[in-house]
Amino acid sequence: MTHPSTSSSRRWALKACAAGAVLACSVGSALANNWPDKPITLVVPYSAGGPTDVVARLLAVPMGQSLGQSVLVENTVGAGGTIAPTRVAKSKNDGYTILIHHMGMATAPALYKKLPYDPLKDFEYIGQVLDVPMTLLSRKDFPANNFQELQDYVKKNQEKVSLANAGIGAVSQLCGMLFMHQLGVKLTTIPYKGAGPAMNDLMGGQVDLLCDQTTQTVPVIKDGKRAKVFGVTTSERLSSLPDIPTLNEQGLKGFDVKVWHGMYAPKGTPNEVITKINQALNVALKDATVKARIADLSSDLVSPDKATPEGLRKHLEAEVARWGKVIRETGVTAE
Repeated sequence: MTHPSTSSSRRWALKACAAGAVLACSVGSALANNWPDKPITLVVPYSAGGPTDVVARLLAVPMGQSLGQSVLVENTVGAGGTIAPTRVAKSKNDGYTILIHHMGMATAPALYKKLPYDPLKDFEYIGQVLDVPMTLLSRKDFPANNFQELQDYVKKNQEKVSLANAGIGAVSQLCGMLFMHQLGVKLTTIPYKGAGPAMNDLMGGQVDLLCDQTTQTVPVIKDGKRAKVFGVTTSERLSSLPDIPTLNEQGLKGFDVKVWHGMYAPKGTPNEVITKINQALNVALKDATVKARIADLSSDLVSPDKATPEGLRKHLEAEVARWGKVIRETGVTAE
């Protein structure tokens, strides 16, 4: 038999819970109605001038115009691109601190044993942004003029050949490691603090090879005077660079690396705020200046169904599984 006092206590508890839920919804709605009333910080895990930074600054202007507040780009560099996600994951979930990151969000769980955040649990998803192919380049005076000559040379001189990357855990490191794995060679890898410094040293002749994103490499390729290009990393040739063959068609079967970018907010950011940011992102993706610039960089803006929270969630989950397998097979580690 239930005692009246117990029954009353339960009714009181249920009412209190309901009231708390209403209050939480009211606070979230109030925040969303007034949001944004100050600038938004868009955190980039890599150095200024690098591929992800280029994309962030390109989107920041039209997003800010759409939201009615400035979107300020902040470069939070270090630890292979893991410091920035850590910062955002621990930020207040009010929508004023958001993250743009590439596929490093998917590779980090396999690269780091003690990652201070969980890409699948510690963020709200805003949407995918774009896909960026990569290219394999060498210094201008490298003693090979086509991919077959490159293969022959590195196999005979692997202890002498240097392979630059944008830092431990960077996509360029993974691309380079996959390249070495499929060729069966071990080159001298040189990590830099960002893609910009790595590219500068390649053009200056201080390093031999670099695998990097087209947002960084296309201007150098089109210039034709500062580096050699040996192939693109996608499964098909690029419409903007039709004369450059894929690594896949030149013998590296199944080689397909495309760097996707996504936008995130701290876990618990109100849905109404996420919706506003997503709407601003989609406005930016339709901006004529953005579209023209992305095309110039041989990159592809994602379709509308991918530029959604659900589209990003599904893609991230699939990529975590895919790259986890690749990283285990190649033995790549960031530690």
